[in-house]
Amino acid sequence: MENVPDQAQVFDRIAPGWYGFRHHTIFQKELAELAKRWQSGRLLNLGCGHGADFVPFKSSFELCGVDISGGMLGLAERYAAKNNFHSELIQADMRRLPFADGLFDYALAVASLHHLPGQEEQMRALAELTRVLKPGGEAFITVWNRTQPRFWGKSKELLIPWRYKDGVALRYYYLFTYGEIAKLVRHAGLRLLKLGPERRYRWPVKLFSRNICLLAGKP
Repeated sequence: MENVPDQAQVFDRIAPGWYGFRHHTIFQKELAELAKRWQSGRLLNLGCGHGADFVPFKSSFELCGVDISGGMLGLAERYAAKNNFHSELIQADMRRLPFADGLFDYALAVASLHHLPGQEEQMRALAELTRVLKPGGEAFITVWNRTQPRFWGKSKELLIPWRYKDGVALRYYYLFTYGEIAKLVRHAGLRLLKLGPERRYRWPVKLFSRNICLLAGKP
């Protein structure tokens, strides 16, 4: 897609409205299960936004969040204080992480990879995620599903508007199929452990889910 707006600026603009709109994670069940599975360790949250996905891990994990938007990170500080936890917050691009190899036990990339334009950029981010994970580490990734009914007949790359008091910001989304995200994760050197819809999805055919949820491990 040509002329994609600068997404750091886009998310800086929408940050205040997003804090109220999506105050709690929509993946509470998935993240609570992961906190129980992982128990403790150093956790990296890629595209952490205002930090809602940290909450299930706040008691037993060393938390680190990365986001390209300074506005979102400012709200993440506020959210952490409100919810009584601490996280190290760093403004950085998930395609170029400022961390040593094998630094983290676990990683989250919740609703962040689909904001990168095209598979080449997505692969850069997944390669970086793999690099900073320890051997035996695991990552939980979610992306929007291209075959959900509201996107039937539409392009796999979309600009979705967010209205705020001074205008409209256009969020870039890349819509994945189940097979496509699984293939990318494997190409990044990760093992596919689980692949399916979000827990809130109740229909028997997974292809219509809103989100694709994936758990991967580093050999």
